[in-house]
Amino acid sequence: MPGARLTQEERGRIAAWLADGLGYAEIGRRLGRPTSTISREVARNGAAGAYLPEHAQQAAGHRARRRKPRPSEATTNGQSTEVVRGFVDRFATLLAATGLPRMTARVFVCLLTADSSGLTAAELVSRLQVSPASVSKSIGYLEAMELVVRRLDFGGRRERYVIDDDVWLRAWQSDTSAHGEIAVAAQQGIEIFGADTIAGVRLGKMGQFFARLSQQMSSSNLAEPVAYDALTVLAALVHAGRPLTLTTLATALDWPQDRLTAALDAIQLHPAIPDPLVLRTIEPQTYTITTRPDRLSPAQRQALEDVSLPRRGASRPDQAAPTLRARFGEQVGSGGVP
Repeated sequence: MPGARLTQEERGRIAAWLADGLGYAEIGRRLGRPTSTISREVARNGAAGAYLPEHAQQAAGHRARRRKPRPSEATTNGQSTEVVRGFVDRFATLLAATGLPRMTARVFVCLLTADSSGLTAAELVSRLQVSPASVSKSIGYLEAMELVVRRLDFGGRRERYVIDDDVWLRAWQSDTSAHGEIAVAAQQGIEIFGADTIAGVRLGKMGQFFARLSQQMSSSNLAEPVAYDALTVLAALVHAGRPLTLTTLATALDWPQDRLTAALDAIQLHPAIPDPLVLRTIEPQTYTITTRPDRLSPAQRQALEDVSLPRRGASRPDQAAPTLRARFGEQVGSGGVP
């Protein structure tokens, strides 16, 4: 395991691979160790140009017995260094399973368990027993994800790396936005490939999952009035039963256009709001509502079309509408929204 002492078995493998002509980088890759660990081991324990694993193991044992831990290394928050290092490695393994590079995960957990002042690059190298280059690369990765921030120490001479209190909110918001974009992209894919195709069915399931995830995660971020406005716009379009322009909608709802635009944006950015409906833009600033093509399978849609066919002697819906208008007034079927 990176950071732990080399074992006698590993030293034997190093000797065998050196005899086979392998370089330090390849040996490190095979052992899962930094190249610097291998080069330092061979330089420290090589005698007359030959690396002897038995001699190296004995020398390492002598050094371990002689070495006295410094007070700052003996404990961390009241726990021994070995206990803390074991926790860091176990927790990092769990984070690595989510896709975070293992070394980056170790650096992140090390900072996560540090005090409020954070750690310098040198302190990270010492705690993790890794090369400065590994720490630098991991810090760059974490900074790109906005999980770590840099701060100068009290003397203003060195940079310290800190996980601040807002890191989880930023990570949450970043994931929420990404999930919403995936749901929208999946819906666009359905329109391209067709809901009845294999690709369309897969994209439909994917879009539903990420739409629900995005809605659940963003419910605390989406302002409640905007969410209610979005539902009102959906109700207006369903009630109208026909496409409406932005101006017509704003006039009918008696809203300023910026309020209506915010509601339309919320519908488009959060597909779970209109689900199982979809907002369509059929012309510039002209909107309508349709059902999501992936909510029903082709067999289900066909079955519904079959049962919706008029029976012998029954009036078709388009024939019945004039009769209903004559009986109940012209509002029936017109939608009632200009």
